[in-house]
This record gives sequence, C-alpha cells and structure tokens, in this order.
Amino acid sequence: MLTKRIITGIIGIIAAFFAINKGGIIFNSMIVIIGCLAWREFVKAFKNINKNLALVEGLMVLLLLFGTAWFGNSQEIIMFMLLANILIFSKIIFNAEKFKLEEAFFTIAGISYIGFAFIHFIYLAALNTSTVTVFGSELTLSSAFIWLAFLGTWASGTFAFFVGSKFGKHKLCPQISPAKTVEGFIGGIIGSTIILILLAKLFNFLLLPTAILGLIIGFIAPLGDLIESSIKRYTMIKDSGTLLPGHGGVLDRFDSAMIVIPIVYYYLQYINLY
Repeated sequence: MLTKRIITGIIGIIAAFFAINKGGIIFNSMIVIIGCLAWREFVKAFKNINKNLALVEGLMVLLLLFGTAWFGNSQEIIMFMLLANILIFSKIIFNAEKFKLEEAFFTIAGISYIGFAFIHFIYLAALNTSTVTVFGSELTLSSAFIWLAFLGTWASGTFAFFVGSKFGKHKLCPQISPAKTVEGFIGGIIGSTIILILLAKLFNFLLLPTAILGLIIGFIAPLGDLIESSIKRYTMIKDSGTLLPGHGGVLDRFDSAMIVIPIVYYYLQYINLY
C-alpha cells in the first residue's frame, strides 16, 4: 500500500508540475477531466445509499459551466445554473417513479459543490499572464498563484498530520473526523504560513500579504477535508474512489483545494502580492 501511495504521489507531482507550469489548454483540460471524475465519484457515493442522482444531466451542466469559465463570462454561469435547476427538477415530473425530490436536491448540491469549485481553478489560471522569473525560467503569475494555493494546502495537511500525531489531545470535530485535533489544526495554519513565506521569497512577492494568505489557507483547508468527510460519512463510504492507488479518489485528493482555490482567487482580486 505504501509503495502504491508513493508511486501515485510521484506521478501526481510530475503531472501537476507540468500542467501548472504550462497553463492554458493543458491545465484547463486537466481541470475539466478532474471535475468530471469528481462528479462521477459524487454520484457513485450516493448510489451506495440507494440515491440515484442525475449523472448524465449533471455532467452536461458541469461541462457547460467549465466551458463558460474557459471561454465565456460569469453572467452565463448564472444562466446555466438556472437551466440546471429547471432540467433537474423537471426530471421529477417526467420520471417520478425513479427520480425523487431528495435526489434532485442532492444533484443540484453536487453540481454546485463541484462546479463552482473547479471553475475557479480555471479563473485563477487566467488571472494574470505577466511573468516572474524562477530559477532562470519564466512562470506566469497565475501559475505562481496556483502554486501558492496547492503548496499551501499541502503544507497545511502535512503539518496538521505530524503535529496532530505528536501533540494532538483535543478533538477538533470528532463526529465527522475523529482523527483531527485542535493541535493539528494549529500546526496546519503554521505550516501553510511558513511555506507561503518561503514562496514569497521565491516569487519575489510582498511578504506580509502572502503570509496573511498562508494563514487563511491554513484555516480553511481543513474545512474542505471536513466537508468531504461529512459526505463520505453520510453515504457510508471510506474513500470517494479508487482511481488514485493509495490515495483514494479525486475528491479525496482535491477536497481541500476545492475550498482553497476560490478563496485564493477572491483574495487576489483585492490584495496585491507583487
């Protein structure tokens, strides 16, 4: 199991490095694929408790949302979400025996949860095309911002695990995730802040606003994990999927980033890091 986890982790790091640094169509295409896989896992999770969500209709809406984020504008997203509500709830009328009201609500919730998270990956990747020099190579500021989000999230989880394992005594949210502790939570905040301070030096960003962003990431990253944990507990599954050997599914790996990326995007709308 450990070997599979390490191998999967190495492949994931290489893929992320390539996609983030290249940006554009490569990064966006990867996000669209990951988002669709996340939706499939979400639907499958509810299938475990005999809830049949609208897989195909939800996938259609998500593709429209991703396409709008990539090529369109934010006003169209409102229109597509309205159409999603009409489409999904209309299914109750025409297929009432097989598709119930609660399944319609779960479907809309899943589309919102996954769709609004992953379109912000695309937004952040297009936020600023100016470049910064790192180790002699040029990197767009958008790619640097994505690295801040991903590495800050990774540092939060990693520091939280080790600090919690060593010093954890007070449960953070025992009904949802018994292993998480207040000490680990604080360690995660410290870890993400340290990493972002180091990245501020690497990217030549302003130290104070970047450090504050690290604090914010450390605070909100565990929320993403807890949200997904609550979904897994409700649907009575251990992992969201088996796509990533040793790591579970797409939702298991991107749960925290799905919360962090939108927050980073809106933070950068108002705060200048450079």
